Amino acid sequence: MLNRLILLAALLLPAGFAQAHQYKAGELEIAHPWSQELPPNAPTVAAYFVIHNKGTTADKLLSVDSPIAGKAELHEHVMQGDLMKMQPVAGVEIAPGASVTFAPMAYHVMLLGLEDRSLLSDGKRFPLTLHFEKAGDVTVDVAVQKKAPDSGKTQMHAH
Repeated sequence: MLNRLILLAALLLPAGFAQAHQYKAGELEIAHPWSQELPPNAPTVAAYFVIHNKGTTADKLLSVDSPIAGKAELHEHVMQGDLMKMQPVAGVEIAPGASVTFAPMAYHVMLLGLEDRSLLSDGKRFPLTLHFEKAGDVTVDVAVQKKAPDSGKTQMHAH
């Protein structure tokens, strides 16, 4: 009997962890929200995730906010000549059946004016609310970690 309980727990445990990093808003799924631990004096922090549109119509991420920052912006990296430059964007469209990856050197959330640094160390989590045009609002817990996750876990399809 004990062996069956251990086997059942072993089978269910990964599902529990997977659910902790998956969020749903309408036809959108938000997977693996994470942020990299930075030095305590860093003026900003970035957040990353993957948005999957399981629906038949496009949606758009309009804005984001978090109680740990005075301001949150959607950003992208673009090549200008020989330089990679970061710039704010007004929103990010997610086509039907497509995925958009927020990752270093791509789309990302930039949190500015950090107000609560207590949640920015390895192993902690902080809330981030995503505001979508059609799917509405969804709050995710962003996992802070020392290193970026394996690229296979976070990068499904680049924008």
